[in-house]
Amino acid sequence: MLRLAVMVSGGGTNLQAILDAIDSGKITNAKVVKVISNSKKAYALERAAKAGIPAICITRADHPEKEDFNQTLLRELQESGADLVVLAGCLVVIPQCVVDAYPNRIINIHPALIPSFCGTGYYGLGVHEAVLARGVKVTGATVHFVDGGTDTGPIILQKAVEVHQGDTPKELQLRVMQEAEWVILPKAIDLIANGKVSVEDGHVNIAE
Repeated sequence: MLRLAVMVSGGGTNLQAILDAIDSGKITNAKVVKVISNSKKAYALERAAKAGIPAICITRADHPEKEDFNQTLLRELQESGADLVVLAGCLVVIPQCVVDAYPNRIINIHPALIPSFCGTGYYGLGVHEAVLARGVKVTGATVHFVDGGTDTGPIILQKAVEVHQGDTPKELQLRVMQEAEWVILPKAIDLIANGKVSVEDGHVNIAE
């Protein structure tokens, strides 16, 4: 049974997609054992409470010293017994000490088709604003492993989403979530939980 620690900064819609997929059997051999947020106002914490999942908030305000924050986060992850850390709308830059402790065991969902519209500064609604400003016709989402860079880890899954003429950033954001993020993040977790994902020379191999 793969034990998941889910990190989230906001509403937790991707967290809910994971929980729903576990309940429906779309994700097998996995369970969420911890939810961690960096915001006390995150609705994701309420989602965790309703699901009976232990949750904690670790904020920069409570841990102003960078190393204290980093070590507190690492300790909470290790104490949870998590096998896989899932960044599900997490706006915290993952400390190198956590990356080192969980090699190819941290995954992230990014709301664009990497390597487009990714890297430093591309997060949240800003990604969709950039997509619309550039005038591309297809966007999407990517699930990838986390390494020491920003959105540079090996890609696990991607799904394309059509950009509609006249889209607002919020409309596009919702479509990407519904058609891509809530689909491929649970799928990636299920593949990992069932031993179908491996990484070789910086590339992901998925077993049939």
